[in-house]
Amino acid sequence: MSSFATERHRRSFALLLAALWFISPTPAFAHASDRGHVLLLPTGYYLAGGAFAVAVSFLVLALLSADSLERFWCRRLPLFTFGDTPRTVTSLISFAGFAILITAGLFGSRDPLSNPLPLVIWTLLWAGVALLQGVFGDLWSWLNPWYGPWRLVSRLLGGDDVGRWRLPRWLGYWPAVILFVAFAWFELIDPAPDDPARLAWIVGLYWLFSFLAMLAFGYRAWSRGGEFLTVFFSLVARFAIVERNEAGRLALCWPGAKLLAAEPLPTSGIAFLLLALSSVSFDGLSKTFFWLGLFGINPLEFPGRTAVIGSGTLGLVLTFVLLAAVFLLAVWLGQRLAGSDQTLGQAAGLLVWSIVPIALAYHVAHYLTALLVDSQYALAALSDPFAQGWNLFGTADMRIEAGIVAGADSAWWLWNVQAGTIISGHVLAVLVAHGFAWRLHPQPSLAALSQFPITLLMIAYTVFGLWLLATPTVG
Repeated sequence: MSSFATERHRRSFALLLAALWFISPTPAFAHASDRGHVLLLPTGYYLAGGAFAVAVSFLVLALLSADSLERFWCRRLPLFTFGDTPRTVTSLISFAGFAILITAGLFGSRDPLSNPLPLVIWTLLWAGVALLQGVFGDLWSWLNPWYGPWRLVSRLLGGDDVGRWRLPRWLGYWPAVILFVAFAWFELIDPAPDDPARLAWIVGLYWLFSFLAMLAFGYRAWSRGGEFLTVFFSLVARFAIVERNEAGRLALCWPGAKLLAAEPLPTSGIAFLLLALSSVSFDGLSKTFFWLGLFGINPLEFPGRTAVIGSGTLGLVLTFVLLAAVFLLAVWLGQRLAGSDQTLGQAAGLLVWSIVPIALAYHVAHYLTALLVDSQYALAALSDPFAQGWNLFGTADMRIEAGIVAGADSAWWLWNVQAGTIISGHVLAVLVAHGFAWRLHPQPSLAALSQFPITLLMIAYTVFGLWLLATPTVG
């Protein structure tokens, strides 16, 4: 290696160390709310540090060679082989647990913090499983409550994985997009998403609908393009540090390494990933004093979710449309700066994979407080699912440590974890986007130039995400 290359690498690592030092935690004083913290200090240092970290990561990557990045992403640490034999059994156990939860939702306690169904769906599943998927890989394919029952019924009916009918190729991910929109609306806009009986009917009917669709179109076809939970969790699993090949061999890899092996997503896949990010972003935005003030609502006298159904629906749609427009504009500008002859759809279909680290980071940061507290309520409720005074797992009388997210000390570490998660997600997104830029533009200068608009977008979104964590919100 030449002395010039060596010196260039030294400068790159020096810049990276400077960025890490700049964003290192400093004391913050805050007080707790139900889903986050209202910081009572100027958070400009964090906003500037996050933006600086993303910008410096772009500069470092522009200095590194394609070969060094390729070697970095290709490193694997082989582990062991894990077959598919227990998959049907684990799925059947999951289905049995799901049936018990539905029964508890219909006939158990009316209190959402005592009934296990809302706690499992909104906390352990939507928040907890997403986190596990992002770290350990596709656990959901083993835990979902459809595979085992489908396998048994399809064998009894003499069917196979293909199903009786075939989904048109042009449908892509659109069924999952539509179902995800309905799910997001129910979670964020509906007046009573935590009502156990109502939730039991909705998730029960959704399970039945998805199960019939799997019998009709085949498990693989519907789970890959129609069942939104499986689609979401499988996309998140591509970020994980555990990789499993077709032979069942496990290996450790760098976070996001599997993303770079992905093929371009179609328009429906682009829409799904952008919807995943925009929905969780709007969830945070909809609770801010700023958003409520736009509609003349006093946040200190919040009238309840029923009064904001219209504005919430409008905001959910507008957030998605705005994010999609800005993302596509950034990709288009990058292509124009690089003088590329690639179509906008192909470039966007590759670069949208860089949204996965950001979406996962926002998901974890946003639901962290709920996961820490409500998971304790879930453990207690699971010991007595029907409110009969049972103590099946010895956790029914456990003490709920809600103070883990309350007080100045808790606020300091919680805010730093949330802020660090968001900043790390954006830095990794820049790293992934740069890898895709090399596929689109093999010439180093053009690859770096094409990433400039995307990097500006990620810097802006980093500031936006940290602002959401810091700004006052209603409970």
